[in-house]
Amino acid sequence: MKGFFSKLSQAIMLPIALLPAAGIMLGIGGSFTNPTMVEAYQISILQDGTALNSFLQVMTAAGNIVFANLPVMFALAIAIGFARAEKGAAALAALISYLVMNVAIAKTLVVGGMIDSASNTVILMGSNYSGILADVLGIHNTLSMGVFGGLIAGAVTVVLHNRYHDAKLPDYLGFFGGARYVPIISAFAALFYGIVLTFIWPFFGAAFGAIGVALGDLRASGLGYIASFIFGIIERSLIPVGLHHVFYLPLWQTEIGGTAHIAGEVVKGTQNIFFASLASGDFSQFSSTNFMTGKFPFMMFGLPAAAYAMYTLVDPENRKAAGGLLFSVALTAFLTGITEPIEFTFLFLSPALYYFLHVPLAGISFLLMDLLGVKVGMTFSGGFIDFSLFGILPGVTGVNNHWYYIIAVGIVYAFVYFFLFRWYIVKFDVKTPGRKGSAVAVVSKQDYRDAKAGGSAGGDDGKAEAMIDALGGKDNIVDVDACITRLRITVKDAGLVKENDYWTTQLGARGLVKVGETGIQAIYGAQAATYKAQINSKLGK
Repeated sequence: MKGFFSKLSQAIMLPIALLPAAGIMLGIGGSFTNPTMVEAYQISILQDGTALNSFLQVMTAAGNIVFANLPVMFALAIAIGFARAEKGAAALAALISYLVMNVAIAKTLVVGGMIDSASNTVILMGSNYSGILADVLGIHNTLSMGVFGGLIAGAVTVVLHNRYHDAKLPDYLGFFGGARYVPIISAFAALFYGIVLTFIWPFFGAAFGAIGVALGDLRASGLGYIASFIFGIIERSLIPVGLHHVFYLPLWQTEIGGTAHIAGEVVKGTQNIFFASLASGDFSQFSSTNFMTGKFPFMMFGLPAAAYAMYTLVDPENRKAAGGLLFSVALTAFLTGITEPIEFTFLFLSPALYYFLHVPLAGISFLLMDLLGVKVGMTFSGGFIDFSLFGILPGVTGVNNHWYYIIAVGIVYAFVYFFLFRWYIVKFDVKTPGRKGSAVAVVSKQDYRDAKAGGSAGGDDGKAEAMIDALGGKDNIVDVDACITRLRITVKDAGLVKENDYWTTQLGARGLVKVGETGIQAIYGAQAATYKAQINSKLGK
């Protein structure tokens, strides 16, 4: 089960990686076409009807289209991520499945007389279900399943693909065999499970909606901060096994995270609500219990301060090398909100430091942002880039999002993280990078050049070969992929994979996680995708 969810988390990172670019377009376009901002600052070149205003509106629409079509992107991502071969054919089959599924649902609702046009609700077994109809890719009045629809279509497709991608048909049908057979059988399958979903999804939609209503009730009763605190605790706790994406995505993209009426449309999911609010300029429906804002204080301020605390305890002879390592991971966390490199720097050295100090502080950060009424969204993580685009910019254009509290709480968090981490490291003698002969490697530029020149594990080719060897050899490797910060490898036998100390001291990893019997995650930060390509090249994939 852990291996499956790890693979799922890995697959859905493909569409999530698109969100920063789309978010930037939305952030810039939405903020600088906001009528309140244009009127307040009297910027003539941004007035409605000007060339720049028209371009920014196009930019806003371009960013919006990505968020509006995430479900189909998830269908494609699941197919690509889980297909064992012929990934392109799997992606095409997933797209066809998603379209056929939605057409089957829409037509079944019509021929079954299940739509009350007066109230725009679905009638099933005598009950009315509101807010579950949507237009998807030109298909009118299908069920609004959000990313779950994409996950369902992608999952069924990949099961069929992995079983039939090499199917052999009789000679007279030979042209339709192999990879060509998968889109055909996937389309027929989607026809039938689309019809079935028509009769069962309204119940699931109602259940998900009930969770959203419960969160809304917490907010209305003044207890939304409890939901925010619990979310922060769980989300950070799942980071070590890479399953946090699976946890937060339904809250960000479906009615579990709430619903809102914006610009005449029903919008579901806290992230979708934020970007719909940004595009329309109406933030009245965006709640402080948004499962996003709490990341900014500890990602931008807390963890960089923890890195500085580790730096102050480095042995003098390692100060320069360790400083380069810790500065890079701190800057990455501050700018982009990608925190795994720094979190894994201390997680493996002291799990208690991670779970008993860092995780509770993350939960409290979410709680404080909720109590202070801060309403700042993000694309995928809480760094300065997202903070500027989705906090400061909307804040100075007339949106009362209280973005300045992030800085105020963040400064306090910097001091808290610095002193708590420094105290804990000294008290329990945690051997952080460069301290007291730490087992965590601190590699200088000259070490890297020397290793590369010698063709050893430090060089590009040598390092890929060394990783393959550390994974138990080519014959033990089933699949190699990467998300933003970690290599995600499926092996036949995890027992053949070298342990964490080898990966950190010899291969420059921040840490290694073994997930179940076959899942391996090597944390490398932004270099993960590069190493993936190098290893797959060596494997001939």
